[in-house]
Amino acid sequence: MKISNRYPLQKGIFSTVIKPDQALIFNLENMLERFIFLDEDIRLPLESRYQTPETLGRDRISVVVGANYLQPKTDLLVIDAGTAITYDLVEASGIYLGGNISPGMTTRFRALNMFTERLPLLRETEDVPLLGTDTDSAIIAGVVNGIVYEMDGYIEALQKKYSNLFVFLTGGHAFYFEKRLKNTIFAVPNLALIGLNRILEYNVEKQ
Repeated sequence: MKISNRYPLQKGIFSTVIKPDQALIFNLENMLERFIFLDEDIRLPLESRYQTPETLGRDRISVVVGANYLQPKTDLLVIDAGTAITYDLVEASGIYLGGNISPGMTTRFRALNMFTERLPLLRETEDVPLLGTDTDSAIIAGVVNGIVYEMDGYIEALQKKYSNLFVFLTGGHAFYFEKRLKNTIFAVPNLALIGLNRILEYNVEKQ
């Protein structure tokens, strides 16, 4: 692996939700002056009360760190709309409490096709009716509206406890759902990268 001389790198962080490539990690460790591997033992710029840190997705911890960095001292709900939809809560005190995991939009479309005999494999459209008038529109409306109601439901339930709740929406489908939610949210598609950079800088500062 060659690092461009035009953009010399001195420090970096490696994060993955699958089995890591040990050869790649070895090369990065030898190329960079400061290399961080994101695992359950890494120091974080917030307090985590998740009961099983070894099973906590690196993407989840990255987005909550990113949200806490962008909006500190604020009660935060971070919704990451990707293959799975995750809902994670950070209190204004900087304590990460945990959250929930739900099937993502593409996963729901695939599941309806895979686990039934006759339902077709579809994907989202821009125009989504409240109720479908044929099988295709019924599937699209069911999946998309179901997610919208789910997201709004979590937001409204948590707003009852945290009156000034600030909501971040990120992930591959962030902008698709941003305009469909009735609650005010702040869409940041690269929130995980912001969080990873913050974790890297935090660990370098602590050296």
